[in-house]
Amino acid sequence: MLLAPSTKYKLFPVIALADRIWPNKQLTQPPRWLSTDLRDGNQALAEPMSVERKLKFWELLLACGFKEIEVAFPAASDTDFQFVRQLIEEQRIPEDVTIQVITQARADLIERTFAALKGAKRATIHLYNATAPLFRRLVFQQSKQEIIALAVAGSEQIRRYCEANPDTHWTYQYSPETFCFTEPDFALEICQAVAKVWQPSPERPMIINLPSTVEVNTPNVYADQIEHFCRHFAYRESVCISVHPHNDQGCGVASAELALLAGAERVEGCLFGNGERTGNLCLVTLAMNLYSQGISPQLDFSDMTNIVEQVEEYNQLPVHPRHPYAGKLAFTAFSGSHQDAIKKGFTAREHATNLLWEIPYLLIDPNDIGCNYEAVIRVNSQSGKSGTAWMLEQNHGLKLPRALQQVFSRHVQTITDQSGREMTLAQVWQLFRQLYGPHEQATHQLLDYRTESLNDNRILFHAQVKTPKRTLMLRGEGNGLLSAAANALTSYLGEPLTIQDYHEHTLGRKNESRSAAYILCESQGKGSHWGVSVDSDIARASLQALLNSLPTFTINGNNG
Repeated sequence: MLLAPSTKYKLFPVIALADRIWPNKQLTQPPRWLSTDLRDGNQALAEPMSVERKLKFWELLLACGFKEIEVAFPAASDTDFQFVRQLIEEQRIPEDVTIQVITQARADLIERTFAALKGAKRATIHLYNATAPLFRRLVFQQSKQEIIALAVAGSEQIRRYCEANPDTHWTYQYSPETFCFTEPDFALEICQAVAKVWQPSPERPMIINLPSTVEVNTPNVYADQIEHFCRHFAYRESVCISVHPHNDQGCGVASAELALLAGAERVEGCLFGNGERTGNLCLVTLAMNLYSQGISPQLDFSDMTNIVEQVEEYNQLPVHPRHPYAGKLAFTAFSGSHQDAIKKGFTAREHATNLLWEIPYLLIDPNDIGCNYEAVIRVNSQSGKSGTAWMLEQNHGLKLPRALQQVFSRHVQTITDQSGREMTLAQVWQLFRQLYGPHEQATHQLLDYRTESLNDNRILFHAQVKTPKRTLMLRGEGNGLLSAAANALTSYLGEPLTIQDYHEHTLGRKNESRSAAYILCESQGKGSHWGVSVDSDIARASLQALLNSLPTFTINGNNG
C-alpha cells in the first residue's frame, strides 16, 4: 500500500444538500423488490447458469414471494434468449409477476429483446447506458449530448415496439449507469430527456433506476444524490425511483436503506449479494433488517437453510458462514460471556408476559427463519459454563445447578484446550453422561427399593443395586429417603457419604413428564462428585442420581 495514497486516488465530491431531510426519516414499509439473480447475478458467475439451473432458481424466487424478477439479457446469449422464451411459452409466469429484461441502447439488441418477449403478459424493458465523465471520456469518447441522444433514440425505439405490441402490459425502466459518480445536473438532464419520450402515466408506467454501479463514496452521499434527484426530477410523481447498489466498499445494504429514506421506492439486488466484483445489494439482509424492526418485508425466508442450500447449488458459490441471518454461524456464540447473556435471556423469556423479542446478542428469533437453537451456542475453549448448560437444557431438558455448570465446564474446557477444536452437542452429551449419568448402563443400577416407617419419623431403606460384579443388598436408616440411602451406601463404601447439594425439576409441564435429579455427594478423602438421573418417578430419579455419584469413589477416586 502507498504511504501517500492521495497521489494515486482522489476524494469523490459530495453534493451540497444542507437542508436534506432523509436523516430524520424512518423506514416503516418495505420497498418494491426486484431480484436480478438470473441476470446480474448470473453474468457474474464463472460458469453462467444453464437453462435448467435458471428454471430452478426462478421457482425459488417465486416461492420467496418476488413479484418483479429480472430474468435475462436476451440479446447477450442464446441461453438467455431461450430461457425467456421458455418462461413465456410454457406459461411459467404467474399472473401477478412481472419479468424484466435488460438491453443496451443499440437498435439490433432492442429488436432481439422484443423478439424474446413476444407473447408475454407483463414485462419491463430495462434500457441503460453509462453517463459518468470517466465513461464518456475513456470508454465511449462521446459528449454529453451524444450520450443523451443515444438514450433518447433507444427510448423512442422501445416506445414504438411497445405500441406495436399492445397485448403486453409494458413498463419502461431507464438506468443512467454509473449514476453515483455522474454530475447530478447531467443525471437529471438525461433522465428527463428519456422520460419526455416515454411520457409516464398510470397507463404507461416508468421506472428510473439510479444505480450505485461502483461504490465511490459513503452511503450518506448516495442518499443525498437520491434526495436531490427526487426533488428536481420533473416527472417525479409519475415514475418509480429504483436503486441498484453494488458493494465495492461493503456498504450495499446501508446505501439501499439510506436511499429508501431519501425517496427511493424500489430496490434491485441478489440473494446473498451475488454479483460482479464484490457483488450487489443482498436482498436477504435488507429484508431481514426490516423484519427485525417489526416491518413485514413481504418476502418469505422462513426456511433460510434450504434457501441457502439451493442458492449455493445454482450459483456454485458458498454463502459465507458469517453472512447476516443466513450463514451457518450467523446466530452462534462461542464466547462464555455471550453465552451467559443469551441463556439468561431465554430463561427470562419463559416467564415473560409479552411476545416482544428481547434476547441479548440475538437480533431476531432464529426459529422465525427455520433455524433451531442448537446453532445458537456452540462450545470451544472460549466458552464458559453457560454454553454447555444451554446445550444440555435446549436439547435434553436438563437445567444444571450452577455449581454443576461450573464443574462440568472445566472438564469441557480441558478437552477443547487440548484438542484445539469445538465440541459438538453429541460429544458434550457423551462426556456429561460418562461423568454424571444419566444412562441406561449405570455402574451402580437401582433394581428395586422399598422403605419402612420407624419411630421418630425415621425410615428404614432397603434396595437391590446391580454392580458390574454382583448385586448388592443395601440397608440403612435415616430421616428421609436420601439420608437413609446415603447411610446404606456408607456401609458399602466403608466410609461416610455426605449429601452436600440436591436439586430436582420436571422435564415438561404434563403430569406424566419425567423428572431430573442432581445430587452432589462427598466421601472422606475422595472428594465430591455429582450424579444425575432422569426418571418418571422422582424418588427413583433421586436414588439413581445418588448411585451415579459413586463411580469415582469406588473406581478411580477422581474429584469430579
